[in-house]
Amino acid sequence: MNGAALDALPLLPFFLPASGGQRYCLLHLPAPGRSARGGIVYVHPFAEELNKSRHVAAAQARAFAAAGYSVLQIDLYGCGDSSGDFGEARWDIWHNDLHLACAWLAQRVDGALSVWGLRLGALLALDFASRAPLPLARLLLWQPEADGRRVIDRFLRLRLASGMLAGGAHEAPGHARAALANGDSVEVAGYLLAPELAQAIDSVSASALLPSVPVYWLDYQAPEQAAAPLPPLARHWRAHGAAVHVASFGDGPFWHSGELLACPQLLHATRLLCRDWLDEEGTPP
Repeated sequence: MNGAALDALPLLPFFLPASGGQRYCLLHLPAPGRSARGGIVYVHPFAEELNKSRHVAAAQARAFAAAGYSVLQIDLYGCGDSSGDFGEARWDIWHNDLHLACAWLAQRVDGALSVWGLRLGALLALDFASRAPLPLARLLLWQPEADGRRVIDRFLRLRLASGMLAGGAHEAPGHARAALANGDSVEVAGYLLAPELAQAIDSVSASALLPSVPVYWLDYQAPEQAAAPLPPLARHWRAHGAAVHVASFGDGPFWHSGELLACPQLLHATRLLCRDWLDEEGTPP
């Protein structure tokens, strides 16, 4: 299906009523007259990475819709165009948002339900799948974060970097961490990070989560790099009986790029990696 045909697929923007207000959603539908083969809920990444990656996620959602799947993109509480401020966001609220999104889609689509996440959204998807109250068929993880504490540490380094660029007084490296531990919120690159959210993310580690459904994992690999070995976490999961399928892409780290990257390699790699459930029966990969 060409780009014009993909752009012509039905797209329904709407607000989903939820606790604390509404969640902005985009529902990508298969071509008119075609029944959905299943549903996919997308879990976006953290803070500004949501905005940097929105166009790539939309392109992949259209590709999934062209393959016959209904795809629901939801802005979590305090993010994007949903209700609430980022400083009010909490990990458990995001869990509830995903439950709401999955239940909403499952009521409207026959077939298997999958969850697809990017970066911290992938870690949230893993955590959600470990205690999801409804059955899931699979997880698709784009550049998954494996350790929540590292996510917060890296996010806090943005605060240090922006302070240095501004030319003001340099903040001690541990100052923001100490403020969070003291119960104070800290501002990072225009986002107010609440201690409750930071502490909850700190406590999540993918190594402590064993997926009970097949995992499809894509990591960025620079073109000049040699073939990357299997990620240690994937080896750990496989050793404990999980089905993990891994591939790479070379378009670039679009989630923090200063320019909008189209990422055709990522979309192609996703189709190849997921061909066992994306391709129609009898269609060659």
